[in-house]
Amino acid sequence: MYLKRISLLNYKNFSEIEFNFESKINCFVGKNGVGKTNVLDAIYHLANGKSYFNPLAVQNIKHGEDFFVIEGDFDKNDRTEQIVCSLKKGFKKTLKRNGKVYEKFSEHLGLIPLVIISPYDTDLIIEGSETRRKFMDSVISQLNPTYLNQLIHYQKILQQRNALLKYFALNHTFDGETLSIYNEQLHQLGHSIFETRKAFIELFLPIFNKHHQSITNSVEEVSLRYESHLFDKDLHQLLDESIQKDKIVQYTTMGIHKDDLAFEIKGYPIKKFGSQGQQKSFLIALKLAQFDFLKKQSGQKPILLLDDIFDKLDETRVAKIVEMVNQDEFGQLFISDTHEERTELIVKKTKQKYSLFTLS
Repeated sequence: MYLKRISLLNYKNFSEIEFNFESKINCFVGKNGVGKTNVLDAIYHLANGKSYFNPLAVQNIKHGEDFFVIEGDFDKNDRTEQIVCSLKKGFKKTLKRNGKVYEKFSEHLGLIPLVIISPYDTDLIIEGSETRRKFMDSVISQLNPTYLNQLIHYQKILQQRNALLKYFALNHTFDGETLSIYNEQLHQLGHSIFETRKAFIELFLPIFNKHHQSITNSVEEVSLRYESHLFDKDLHQLLDESIQKDKIVQYTTMGIHKDDLAFEIKGYPIKKFGSQGQQKSFLIALKLAQFDFLKKQSGQKPILLLDDIFDKLDETRVAKIVEMVNQDEFGQLFISDTHEERTELIVKKTKQKYSLFTLS
């Protein structure tokens, strides 16, 4: 599977532009601020129905315009899949596959497996647990529509339970019977989500360790650990035990919406005890493990986006990653960089066909 063509209209800094791509390597070069990352984000947008960098969809419209349109043609199993994502101010975003509008964006997830490696990935380390949960959920959801639907349903029930807790506080009342209905629904959904996440980590961890050992030549002891309240007790019991606290703070303090992934080096949080280089190696290993996991589970090579990759790795390690294209480990690869000569020198060594786009 690969992206053959993409066109952008009023997307971020682009008024109107179109690119035709090679099936293996494509590079965007130019100074900072010319839109290299924006093109990669547009590709991500087509695969996931949203931006990787800006969650506020309307802010992806070019300044001074009222709408944006991204259109891409993918070759998948020897047939063309045309994906169009568009947004007009004041309206909902629309996503179309071969001319047909998706009723739910969740129906699209997984059609185009894709992994992005970006300097913004440091958020996975420095931000709170929600960022790491989203990473875990996005990987699982691309392969498991049932899991995605359970997540969406869980969040709706959670919002309703939280609204009920606020109502209790405002009106100085309490309705245990209604609350127990929400508790039972959260328990059933939460248990299933917990078991899926646990199974995912068991499969994912060896892949992550393999990549980390390869990147660091096995010199660093790191771990990736799933943390959840549900390892101790079932959710029904946890919700019952936390009800007094929940009533005071007016939200649900226990559940799979509090799960986390612990990133550790030598048994300590990598956020506090890992150097910048160690953190970068950890994140690269995490994303390459994501790539391998999706490839193995889906039977397809995901599209790989390397955004400003030299910000993360030295030239030797970048060359090592790009060389994996020759070993047929990767499918289509997109690279952005500020130095044209550096990028072209590395991709030429692969002896693969490539396109180089200079943006200004």
